[in-house]
Formats: sequence, C-alpha cells, structure tokens
Amino acid sequence: MEEEELVPDLRNQFKVSAVSLAEAEATRNVMEMSEPVSECIADLALRYAEQLAKDLKLFAQHARRKSVKADDVVISAHRNRGLAASLTSFHDELIAKESERGQRDRRKGKKFPREDEMVDPDYTPESDYTP
Repeated sequence: MEEEELVPDLRNQFKVSAVSLAEAEATRNVMEMSEPVSECIADLALRYAEQLAKDLKLFAQHARRKSVKADDVVISAHRNRGLAASLTSFHDELIAKESERGQRDRRKGKKFPREDEMVDPDYTPESDYTP
C-alpha cells in the first residue's frame, strides 16, 4: 500500500480510537454521551493532531533539523498551560530516567585494564588453539 492510501485509513482509525476514548471517559465519569458529540470530539482531536504535526514540523525546520525533538512537543503546548505543565514534568522524568540509565551503564561498563591486568600469567599459545 502506498502512503497516500494509508492516510484515510489512519484518519479513520484515529477517529474510532478517539470516539472509544471519549465514550470510556464518559462511562468512567458516569455520564451519557450522544453519538454526534463523540464524533465531534473525535473530529476536533484529529484536527488538533494535524495542526500539532504542522507546528512540530515548523519547529524542527526552524531549528534546521529534519526530526522533531521532545522539546518541540513541550513548546507546542504553550497555549494550554495544564498540558504544558504535564508535558514538562513528563519530559523531565524522561530526562532523569535517561541520565540514570546512562550512569548505570557507565558503572557497568568496562574500564581500561591496568598494565598488570593486561597480561594473563596462565596464557600459552596452545590455550588459544581449538581444533
């Protein structure tokens, strides 16, 4: 399938997912939601996602990059303070986990051996030979 053929399918899948999420939230909050309202919410979510994609592309292009970074996503949410705060804390948690993982990997990583550790006293050329 070509990319142009996938776009309508992706849009439909997005809308179906958005409708099911909206209905699940309504059920969770003991509310009833009519079908036109849930479809309107799905359409609004799709339009927001499309606009977000355009904004992120422009942010990356402005920074002379071909890929979007997490900072671009945080910046794009500046119009919605609650969302921006949530994204910022999520981004900070990701950075903390990455730095923690990096420190753990550095601790596990092998260091250069000392000179006295470089030579194996039990080494003989015959020990390397495997028939």
